[in-house]
Amino acid sequence: MTSSPEAERFRTLYELGCAFSAKTELADLIPYVIEKCRETLNAEAASVLLLDRDRRELYFPYVADLNENVANALRSLRLPADKGIAGAALSDRQTIVVNDAQNDPRLYRAIDRQTGAVTRNLVATPLQGRNGAIGVLEVLNRRDGVFDGSDVAFLEAVSESIAIAIENASLYAQLRDSEAILRTQVGALRRDLAKNNLFTEIIGSSAPMLEVFQLMEAAAASSIAVMIQGDTGTGKELVARGIHRASARCEAPFVAVNCAAMPEALLESELFGHRKGSFTGAIRDSPGVFRAASGGVVFLDEVTEMPLRMQAKLLRVLEQEEVIPVGETFPVRVDVRIISATNRDLKAEVAANAFREDLYYRLAAFPIDLPRLRARREDIESLASRFLTVSAERHHKRVSGFDPAVLAIFANYDWPGNVRQLRNEIDRAVAMARDGDTIGVAQLSPDLRAAANRSTPIKAGAATASAPVTTAAPADAVGDRDGRAQSLREARAEFEAAFITEALARHHGNVSRAAQALGISRPALQEKIKTYHLR
Repeated sequence: MTSSPEAERFRTLYELGCAFSAKTELADLIPYVIEKCRETLNAEAASVLLLDRDRRELYFPYVADLNENVANALRSLRLPADKGIAGAALSDRQTIVVNDAQNDPRLYRAIDRQTGAVTRNLVATPLQGRNGAIGVLEVLNRRDGVFDGSDVAFLEAVSESIAIAIENASLYAQLRDSEAILRTQVGALRRDLAKNNLFTEIIGSSAPMLEVFQLMEAAAASSIAVMIQGDTGTGKELVARGIHRASARCEAPFVAVNCAAMPEALLESELFGHRKGSFTGAIRDSPGVFRAASGGVVFLDEVTEMPLRMQAKLLRVLEQEEVIPVGETFPVRVDVRIISATNRDLKAEVAANAFREDLYYRLAAFPIDLPRLRARREDIESLASRFLTVSAERHHKRVSGFDPAVLAIFANYDWPGNVRQLRNEIDRAVAMARDGDTIGVAQLSPDLRAAANRSTPIKAGAATASAPVTTAAPADAVGDRDGRAQSLREARAEFEAAFITEALARHHGNVSRAAQALGISRPALQEKIKTYHLR
């Protein structure tokens, strides 16, 4: 006995109801549902169009079409949300039936032109969510006639379930993504703690560093992309974090990625995220750092190590402000500021075709060049003092300071590893020292002891505080002008106090002008005035 069309449709609605209960993944559920709609209405195509509220566009995430070429073309297309018959159904919040589409002025003909299809007739039913329409269910080109009222009733019954399923899935995805983003942020914070940074602020009063501070201040007041260039160990990430802390995004996350530390496939997943099951080992969804840092900063360290294929994907993120997670089809909008860093000559990398020129201009809109430590020798003593304090606390030791000969070696050494090498040198010395010791030459590494043995004269540009030290010999005490025994430290302090007093007098007591003449910051000069009781 042949069942009636009405009975067939009731059976189909029952099957769809079972599918909505059994299938939890939209990627499985919605294609099944729209294929059933196409078959039931004996149509050539059916699709779900979803509303992108940010762009006010409709797009085609789910398509069932007898012509696979048309289906593939539709998946890459978008149309304005206020255009076409689908846009009219979305706006009017009611089903629209058109059985002579080519003569309907609302038809958005660009879709037919781009797919090569011809729309003869269609039904467009809005998908109503809790807070308004979220999209449209559309069935096109009935093969045995025109669409009628029973078709509308069937689609409206199905559309309610589709809308609920999509909205619930969206809410679940938001919760899942929030959990994954928090997991990523916590992981980033743990990595930051593990690095155990030895200082919380950038130390320096030399002219090169004062210029860096001015650039950092300007960068923090803008949203421009910053490229930090400098040798290994000069503190590129510290500068990036300083810009972030001083910017309007300071309350949002700062997430750092070392582009040289992971292979290309893993880097793509780390940056853009991935969907569960998209590759071996993808046991759960991951948002990637661009989404984890939403509203904040992504710091791309050693960005020149990024493979060219990844550079193209990064460029798309910068231009489109959206990412496509691994295993996903549709882009996700992101709002991040990118600060990048490299220890290479970027222009040379571009000339060698190792780095994309278009990406270079995107990332290096605001370059900041960090000086080598040997170019800012006057900062060495302040850095060493700070590192000594922090290292002594971490090692639970009382260390009274440095022998003058050690400071002379520090001022004289070229520091190929820059600030990081100085920090590690002091950490090593503190580890070797006994509680209550002063750091002496014996606690230094073989490289620095060898430099001491060579007794190289201090180079031009060495710190004023270290200038009296001309050799690595201890010279514990010398005679002053009155014949009194005087240590090198006392002599240096006396000279510095006199030099500062002269500068203050020359500028009539104006601390800012005196500091500028001395090549140090105003706070640094005020600290020295207080130390030497000059006022």
